[in-house]
Amino acid sequence: MWNVAVDRPANVTRLARLALVVTTVGLAPIVARSQEGSYSLATAQGLRLHDVKVEAVTYAGKRGVRVTISDEARRQDQQLTVNQQSQRETMAVIEGTDFTNGVIEAEVAGEPASGAGEGARGFVGIAFRVQPDAKTYDAFYLRPTNGRATDQVRRNHSAQYISHPAWTWDRLRRETPERYESYVDLVPGAWTRIRLEVRGDTARLFVHGQEQPTLLVNDVKTGAQGRGAIALWIGPGTVAHFRDVRVRR
Repeated sequence: MWNVAVDRPANVTRLARLALVVTTVGLAPIVARSQEGSYSLATAQGLRLHDVKVEAVTYAGKRGVRVTISDEARRQDQQLTVNQQSQRETMAVIEGTDFTNGVIEAEVAGEPASGAGEGARGFVGIAFRVQPDAKTYDAFYLRPTNGRATDQVRRNHSAQYISHPAWTWDRLRRETPERYESYVDLVPGAWTRIRLEVRGDTARLFVHGQEQPTLLVNDVKTGAQGRGAIALWIGPGTVAHFRDVRVRR
């Protein structure tokens, strides 16, 4: 096909080039609305914080941000059980993101904070379709200390899907055991590459660059038309690190 185009008259070629320019310009708003982009997270700028504090750090040789529970939230958590603490929405929303369908990639690392309770697992993940109140969203997250636990049941709970406010991890485990959790090899505190693929009401979590997903969800609770922001998500008693977030269609 390209050889035929080269033999056409010069004026036809110019028109074709003009049409290509017009088409490309016309795509710009579509790309902008899709909120594709890369977020190195070399600083804490552009993050909206919900019961967390964020600082730019170099961790394990890589630049990123450290996310921990805020001092005020930690004081309040001293009066709560781990299950009650997990109802608190602790995240840093990436300003300007508006995600419906696509791919989210990131490097994350999580481990229990010093003095964390026995139930702490280093919960770390990515929330998506986050609403402005930061209470309604979907998320995939990891429990790094479960990855190499000597208890097989704990290993089976290494990766998790949730959808707040209604579908908490404990409700999902109670009503549909094993459906929204799975095993994946993890090392606490180690940088781990994750990839989320979302289309309508289906979502997949990939870990360590694997070709096959670690966790499949075929009924994403926000529905086929859900949309909202992307956030760095952590659970109670966690020190987490994030870097190199990429969003594409």
